[in-house]
Amino acid sequence: MFLGGRIPPHVGIIMDGNGRWAELRGLPRIEGHRRGVERSKEVIECAAELGVRTLTLFAFSTENWRRPSAEVSTLMRLLELYLEKELAKLMKEGIVFKAIGDIVRLPEHIQDIIKKTEEKTASNRGMTLVTALSYSGRDEIVRAVKRILSAGISPDAVTETVFESFLDTAGLPQPDLIIRTSGEKRISNFLLWQGAYAELYFTDTLWPDFSKEEFLYAIQDYQQRERRFGSVPVRPNAR
Repeated sequence: MFLGGRIPPHVGIIMDGNGRWAELRGLPRIEGHRRGVERSKEVIECAAELGVRTLTLFAFSTENWRRPSAEVSTLMRLLELYLEKELAKLMKEGIVFKAIGDIVRLPEHIQDIIKKTEEKTASNRGMTLVTALSYSGRDEIVRAVKRILSAGISPDAVTETVFESFLDTAGLPQPDLIIRTSGEKRISNFLLWQGAYAELYFTDTLWPDFSKEEFLYAIQDYQQRERRFGSVPVRPNAR
């Protein structure tokens, strides 16, 4: 696959609309989540082919714990199945897997699978796939502050660089493009610190219908943006 122009090194996606997709078709909400998982696989493959270096998917927020227990259990099961079935493909494609969020809230057996997947793929050299699980930007910032306090770092020593080293995303680049599906025009607690200068792309398409073609439209839209970062424009060939 070839797409002319600069490719955003780091793309974040707020995958929204699974439940609505199912309800519009008279299907159980879980069918929307199942379809959403399949769509995720396609977008991951497309991003890797394009040369995206980091792809962060907002899969499960801290607010999602408030959903009916049956739906939460099913989402956990889908996550478990995905990690178990996709490990071989991640290894084949050289993809590094990383999870961010308040992972300790997840069921222990899923925590174990996440740890295993991270360890197995750590030495890969392809795209880094980041999955935000039990995640919210505010919660991440609060946890980072607690880590700084526990480390005994003095207030005068806290810089932006030091603070970033205590975030879940330490060592990862900041997102260049954040995509939100389903027609909602907000970032919903996703990468609040990291996304300060990210380009935003909103689409009415529900996540289960978000095709490779629409992903390419989002990339092409990004390529038309002039990125200033509060200063002078970044030339098209930069980054």
